[in-house]
Amino acid sequence: MNQTKYIFVTGGVTSSLGKGIIAASLAKLLQARGYRTTIQKFDPYINVDPGTLNPYEHGECYVTDDGAETDLDLGHYERFLNVPTSQANNVTTGRVYLSVIEKERRGEFLGKTVQVVPHITNEIKERMQLLGKSGDYDIVITEIGGTVGDIESLPYIESVRQLVWELGENNGIVIHLTLVPFLAAAGELKTKPTQHSVKTLMESGIKADILVCRTEHELSDELRQKLALFCNVKREAVIQSIDASTIYEVPNLMLEEGLDTVALKKLALPEKATPDLMQWNTFLHRLKNPKHSVNIGLVGKYVELQDSYKSILEAFIHAGAANETKVNVVSVHSEYLDASNVEEKLKDLDGILVAPGFGGRGIEGKIETVRYARENNIPFLGICLGMQMAVIEYSRNVLDLKDANSTEMNQGTANAVIDLMEEQKTITDKGGTMRLGAWKCDIKENTLAYQIYGQASILERHRHRYEFNGDYLEVLEKAGLKASGSNPDTGLVEIVEIENHPFFIGVQYHPEYKSTVANPHPLFVNFVGATVKAKKK
Repeated sequence: MNQTKYIFVTGGVTSSLGKGIIAASLAKLLQARGYRTTIQKFDPYINVDPGTLNPYEHGECYVTDDGAETDLDLGHYERFLNVPTSQANNVTTGRVYLSVIEKERRGEFLGKTVQVVPHITNEIKERMQLLGKSGDYDIVITEIGGTVGDIESLPYIESVRQLVWELGENNGIVIHLTLVPFLAAAGELKTKPTQHSVKTLMESGIKADILVCRTEHELSDELRQKLALFCNVKREAVIQSIDASTIYEVPNLMLEEGLDTVALKKLALPEKATPDLMQWNTFLHRLKNPKHSVNIGLVGKYVELQDSYKSILEAFIHAGAANETKVNVVSVHSEYLDASNVEEKLKDLDGILVAPGFGGRGIEGKIETVRYARENNIPFLGICLGMQMAVIEYSRNVLDLKDANSTEMNQGTANAVIDLMEEQKTITDKGGTMRLGAWKCDIKENTLAYQIYGQASILERHRHRYEFNGDYLEVLEKAGLKASGSNPDTGLVEIVEIENHPFFIGVQYHPEYKSTVANPHPLFVNFVGATVKAKKK
C-alpha cells in the first residue's frame, strides 16, 4: 500500500497572510497532476467549533454536507478542489481538549497524569492522520491556524514536529508562509521578519522545507538567495507569493513559481503529467473579460466585515464568470434602512440579495428591502433569514397581517408565520444544535425553482432553527406566494417564489456553500442572468 504523504502549512510574522489560499492552490495543482489530495485546518481557539461565534469575530461559519460547522477556509478548499469536506477536515483546540477530557473521565489513561505532551499532542497527531488513514488520499495538506510563536498554537507545532519525525524521510514536509514587507521610507523589501519567524519555528524543533513569501513587490534573485541562506532552505524552495487581483489567480502563480514541483520533489513523488488547468483557466478568462456588468445589493447586518458573507461573495464570482458578467456587490447595512430611505439607497441596483443572519437587529430594514424588490420588479434572492423576511413581508403587505413576524424577533406575535422548529423547542445548548448539513428538497414542476435546477429532487445545506409555519401555507399560496420546494420527510417549506416577477425566490437553505469554480451554483447563475436581462430592459 502506498503511504499517504503529509504537507503542513504554518504561518509567521502576521495572521491573514492567506495560508488557506496557498494550501488550496497547492492542492489544486497536485490534484491537476492526478494526485488524490485533501486539505484540513487545525484552529487554535478553544471554541469547539465556530458555530457559536459572532461573524464579526471569525467571518462566516461554513457548513459541510455532514453538518459540521467549520472555519471559512474549508469553503476555499471546496471551491478550489470541487471535493466536499467533512467534520474531519476542521479540528479546534476545544474539540481536542474535549475529547481528551472525556477519555480521562472514562478512565482510558489508566490513572496517568494527563498532560499536554503526550496526551494532547497524541490526540492532535491522531486527528492529523485521520484522513490519510482512510486510504482515499495520496497527499493530505494540513493548515495550522494562527501564527508561529502564539501560545495557543504551541501544541500543534509540537505535534507537527513529532509527526514529521515519526513519518520519516520524504513523508512529511513543512511549508512556512511569511511576509516580506516593503518599507516605503527605505524604499526596499525587508527579510528580517521572515528570518525571525523561521528562527522561532526552528526553536520549536521544526525546519521549514519551503518558504512562501507574501509580498507586494517582486523578490529579486539576490533577495531570494539571502532568504535561502539565512532561513536554511534551498534556493528553489523560496517561493514568491505576490498580491493578485483575484484569489483564483494564485494556483497559476504558484505553478509559475514551481511550488508543486518542489513539494513533490521533497516528498519523493513523481511529477506525473503537467497540471491540467484548462477548465480553471477558462473560468479565469471569463472572469477577467466580462461582457456585461451589474450592481447587486447585498443587504445584511454584518456587511462591515467582508468575511461574514465570504461564500456569497465567491458564489457571485463563479456565477458572474458563467454569465460573462462583472458582478459589483454593493453592501447595504439593513440596520440603517427604513421606509423613508429604502428607495434612495436601493434605486441604482439591478438585483437584490437579502442575506442570512440571526437575531432582531436590522430586521425591519430587510423586510422593507423585500417589499421594494417585489413592488418594483427587481430580481430578488433571499437566503435563509432572507427567505423568512420574504414570507413576513408578503404576510404583512399582501395578506394584510400587519403583526406577522417570526417568534425569533417577537415571541408573542399573533401571526407567527415563521416559528421555531418543533424539535428545537426543547433544546437549551446553542452549539451544534441547529438543523445542519445536507437535507433533501423536492421541487414542484412548472416553477421557477424547477426551471433553475432542472430536476425534481435536490440536496442543499442548512443552518437554521426557525422555519416557515405550515399553518399559513394555504392562505399564502392563495395570495400568490408559492411554496415550490419542500422537504419530503417533514414537509418543511424550503423554497418560496412569486410568479409574474422577473425573478423572485427565497430559499431556507444556503446555496452559496455548494458553489465552486467547476460547478457554479445554478441559483446564483440564474439570479445573475436575470439581473443582466432586467438591466437590458
